[in-house]
Amino acid sequence: MEENKELTLVEKVQEEAKGCFRNGLNCSECVMTAFLNNFETGLPKEAVKLATAFGGGMGHTKNTCGAITGAVMALSSIVGRENPMGKETMAERVQELQQGIYPVVGKMVHEMEEKYGTLICSELSNPHGEWEGKARKKNCMAMITECAGLAAAHAEEYLKNNK
Repeated sequence: MEENKELTLVEKVQEEAKGCFRNGLNCSECVMTAFLNNFETGLPKEAVKLATAFGGGMGHTKNTCGAITGAVMALSSIVGRENPMGKETMAERVQELQQGIYPVVGKMVHEMEEKYGTLICSELSNPHGEWEGKARKKNCMAMITECAGLAAAHAEEYLKNNK
């Protein structure tokens, strides 16, 4: 008899994101919802509405992949600034971004681009046929799962290193 393996936090986020897609949420909403439900972000669950318009590559224009923008928003809910004016000088504010936040988020985005060769929704989805087709939906679910997991892994690493 097989033991019930407890899922890691990354796996929980990935599974929840897939479930969201199966229930009709768009790519960006899936990643953000799964993240908000599994991390202490300090944001209300309603913050998912910030992700809504990023689906379908930003307003269904098929530009930057919504799963990727969802992952950026999700990771930002952990590494982002609650008070951008919290640093006294402009130089300190810029330094905070360039040395503390952008490298963390940029690393995740570069990993996605290296793996898939692009961040553009149309380039990721067009090889899989019609928008409403099963192959495209399967590809999008894979992207959602990958982006949700990557955001969760980077958030875990950030939290571990910045306690």
